[in-house]
Amino acid sequence: MDIATIIGLLAGFGLMGWAILMGGSFMLFVDVPSIIIVFGGTICVLFIKHTMQEVFGSVGVFMKSISVDQKNPEDYVAKMADLANMARKDGLLALEKIKVEDNFLQLGINLCVDGADPDFLESVLNKEVNYLNERHSGWIAVYEGIGDTAPAFGMIGTLIGLVQMLADMSDPSKIGPAMAVALITTFYGAFLANLVAIPISFKLRAYSQKEQLIRKIVIDGLMGIQKGVNPRMLQISLEAAIPPMQREYN
Repeated sequence: MDIATIIGLLAGFGLMGWAILMGGSFMLFVDVPSIIIVFGGTICVLFIKHTMQEVFGSVGVFMKSISVDQKNPEDYVAKMADLANMARKDGLLALEKIKVEDNFLQLGINLCVDGADPDFLESVLNKEVNYLNERHSGWIAVYEGIGDTAPAFGMIGTLIGLVQMLADMSDPSKIGPAMAVALITTFYGAFLANLVAIPISFKLRAYSQKEQLIRKIVIDGLMGIQKGVNPRMLQISLEAAIPPMQREYN
């Protein structure tokens, strides 16, 4: 589970709520028309820009990203070294007994056992990586879209509020409260974009890059196994993807 994302979101909402309460009533920042304009307008734009599958799927992707244990590249380097040792000792067919939870790694092992040549193996697995990147880019684009759209609808809501305020200037005592309500939509848009959507898009992109790095380690490792590279040399080669302080051979 990604504790950092959970802490960031909870702390962000908590600090904003605390700051609001210290300055006055929380209800001053609750305005139903502003909520409809910002959140409703942003959702409508998402359905225009993206497919329904991407919009609804992005919610599940976010929940999965904070609940699923994140994979570590160093674990995969060690795993590939173990597989290389097994293949060097007992032959490639010995890998047939290996069953792993990672579907990508299992696919690569199966291809090796079935006798796929290195070029075919690399081609198939690289296609998997490319398609993975395309899928992830779709989910990330949804959150980037929220980050772009929410502030715009916040400004639209503010303009609507100002027009309504300027249309009734007969009572000067109402101008201040009306202006405050008009500005709430800008607050909603900026809050949604900068505390939620943009940080989540960055986190999802980081997850995607890490997943692609791990898959690159798997591809290079399996190709090295097929070519009979010495397990220790293979491990040293794969550890180039790991920060120096985390490498076994540093």
